[in-house]
Amino acid sequence: MFEGHILIVDDEDDTRFLFSRILEKEGFKTLDVPNERQAFKVLQKDEVDIILCDVNLAETNGLELLKRFKETCPLVEVIMLTAYGSIKDGVTAIKAGAYDYIIKGEDNSKLIPLLYRAYEKVKLQKKIKKLEEQVGDQYSFSSVIGKSAQIKEAIEMARRVAATDATVLLLGETGTGKEVFARAIHSASHRSDKAFVAINCSAFNKELLESELFGHKAGSFTGATYDKKGLFEEASGGTIFLDEIGEMNLDLQAKLLRVLETSTFIKVGDTKTSKVDVRIIAATNRNLLKDENKFRSDLYYRLSVFEIMLPPLRDRQSDIPLLAEHFMQLFARNSQKKFSGMTDGFLQHLVQYPWKGNIRELRNVVERAVILSEGGKLEESVLPYEVKFGPSVLEVNNSNKLELGYIEKMHIERVLKIANGNKTQAARLLNIGVSTLYRKISEYEIQLAENGVY
Repeated sequence: MFEGHILIVDDEDDTRFLFSRILEKEGFKTLDVPNERQAFKVLQKDEVDIILCDVNLAETNGLELLKRFKETCPLVEVIMLTAYGSIKDGVTAIKAGAYDYIIKGEDNSKLIPLLYRAYEKVKLQKKIKKLEEQVGDQYSFSSVIGKSAQIKEAIEMARRVAATDATVLLLGETGTGKEVFARAIHSASHRSDKAFVAINCSAFNKELLESELFGHKAGSFTGATYDKKGLFEEASGGTIFLDEIGEMNLDLQAKLLRVLETSTFIKVGDTKTSKVDVRIIAATNRNLLKDENKFRSDLYYRLSVFEIMLPPLRDRQSDIPLLAEHFMQLFARNSQKKFSGMTDGFLQHLVQYPWKGNIRELRNVVERAVILSEGGKLEESVLPYEVKFGPSVLEVNNSNKLELGYIEKMHIERVLKIANGNKTQAARLLNIGVSTLYRKISEYEIQLAENGVY
């Protein structure tokens, strides 16, 4: 069934009436107007899918009006009508964006099938636009979850730089969402309709990374049997995201510097330069200026035109419940489960955990919890041991803290905190007698407050 609306634009009353009767008998919904002014009034207030427009209107040339229709409503298909058709007019109409061109009277039998084909195209175009909008939303700044002051500041800085072509350097620990920010910057830029290409520089050796980034000519090395485009070419007009830029070889850093300075590069095995228009967003979890033997300072200063520091998750604890809720809903949909929320204990453990792996680690923990839970609420019983009881005491970098006594003291203090100072419960968790726990507390001079350890 045809569900769209057709607008008939013709200055002859009889013609409009005739077409309206024909189309309405076929189940089409029609609107009709005699001139350009009324046509645009209809387009402003009504949803129109197809326009039937006369070429020879009294006040306006139909072909000129066609161009305005396509500029104003690019998803609307326009079929031009004329009493005197010619191949030249038909070609002109199609080039101007008309779906087709028919002659009144002679082509009336072709009209109905033509309308159905035009409407199928309209529906497809609307579906594509909706999908593009959904993809745009997925990668927009609205996809960055958090209300803490730190993340709001980072988002505001990213919004401001997105409108420019400035090179951006994203700084932050692993798992803080640097690629999410890179995609959001691209999505909010004037390059959003072009490609976004991401590559992790630590995932390739020097030779492979050079070929991936800049491409190669056939025969340039063993196995290069054909010319290959590099990612800079693939991203032309758009954005390239270079993650873990600090791991890039010094020789490749020189080639990247050339791209930044001249917008040119040379493919592996080639002798001529290639021109490219691409925005570069780089990211690192390292201090690039710390060791100039590993990273060129001149490249750093070209990359860091605009730096954005992404805070670690432990510095934005207020965002942890929001992120956990988002991941819970995401993985619940994927596993076709339903959850009404998370218990207070579950959330408390999440908020108190230091999250060395940041958002990525939190995502993994929530996914695991969803898999292990049957429904209802996520409970602390499905959390990994280290989230419930804290990181391993072996996660220290000071050798004198690896002594057995120190480790045992730290572990007892942690368990007493978990038990809120309740020594009977702490002894049960430690799987030792209460008297043994008292002896250990005295031996290690563990101080107890009324409600726990201090």
